Amino acid sequence: MPGLFVLLLLLLQLHHGRRLDVCERVLRTYPLEYRSRVDHRGSDWLLLGTVHTLKLPIRGQHGARTMRALNASMTRRRPRGTQAGAWFAGDPAFGGVLIVPDSGDMLFLQPADWERCEAERTEADPQRRAMATEAGIAHLLEKEPKTIVALGG
Repeated sequence: MPGLFVLLLLLLQLHHGRRLDVCERVLRTYPLEYRSRVDHRGSDWLLLGTVHTLKLPIRGQHGARTMRALNASMTRRRPRGTQAGAWFAGDPAFGGVLIVPDSGDMLFLQPADWERCEAERTEADPQRRAMATEAGIAHLLEKEPKTIVALGG
């Protein structure tokens, strides 16, 4: 039984390393854009980390997408300082990275309604799709594992 616990922790650490790799690729692929407002809608404590629900509205545009955000450093606290704005790199239909200047938090983001955005991703121009592929965000990365199945139940 202790071996299974150690294996589970090892798998979570490997997944965390993958998240950091994707964050680096996103930051190398997309320019940073300042978002003057970040709306925090709530948080859920899950196995893969604390998932924060955020909206990144753009002044003058309607219908900001709801995003799932995970802290890249594996901390489970709520990101501090988002109300003062943050830097975003990525494409809202695919995901990206949010950097909060006040606290230094870096969050990995993907759309909360991944399936509903499928049409937008499919119809995106080839350059957008190529950038998302290069950044490693063309597919859903942060999916909560089915713990009952994983534990044999």
